[in-house]
Order: sequence, then C-alpha cells, then structure tokens
Amino acid sequence: MKTDMVGIRKQVMGKVDGLSPAYRGLLLVAVVLCALSVVTSQHKARKLFIELQKEKEQAHQMEVEWGQLQLEQSTWAAPARVEEVAVQKLQMQLPKNGQVQFIRVKPNGGTKPQQ
Repeated sequence: MKTDMVGIRKQVMGKVDGLSPAYRGLLLVAVVLCALSVVTSQHKARKLFIELQKEKEQAHQMEVEWGQLQLEQSTWAAPARVEEVAVQKLQMQLPKNGQVQFIRVKPNGGTKPQQ
C-alpha cells in the first residue's frame, strides 16, 4: 500500500514538474483557497450546531415552564378554590330555593320564565 502511494506521488509530481511556474502558483492558490473554504465551512457548522443545542435547551425549558403554568392554572381554577374566593373575598352565597328561576327557550325564539 505504501509503495502505491509513493508511485502515485511520483506520477503527480512528475506532472506538476512539467508545468510552468505560473500554473504551479495558480494550483497552489487554488489548494489554499479550498483548504480555507473547508476550515470556514467547518467553523460555521460548529457554530450552527452550538446554536442548535442552545435552542433545543431553551425549547425544553419552555416545555417545563408550560407544564408548570398548566398545573398552576388547574389549581387556581379548581371549583373548590373558586367557591372559596367567592364566599370569602366577594361575600357571595348560594341562592335559596325561592331565588332560582329557570328560563325555557321556545323553538321560535320566545322565552317564558318558569319557577
């Protein structure tokens, strides 16, 4: 395998030796530009990967916060809590039997109070 690489190198160098110095310089510039482009693209890929990881972490934190907010909302909206606030802070009370009226809606849109 090593001898194959040496043979390939000799073939390439033989072809390069036959080129004028201007072409050699042009090839050198092309190789350097390609190398710089590879390094730049790898750097950009790493930066984007780091940014992706940060965004994933932020999304996870938002999901956790969403779950906490849903739990808090269900606690605040529990019927027992609503009733407690209505009685204590708003001083509301359940209506007595005579204070309740039912209203039936007729299909033609009229209403009739019923006790």
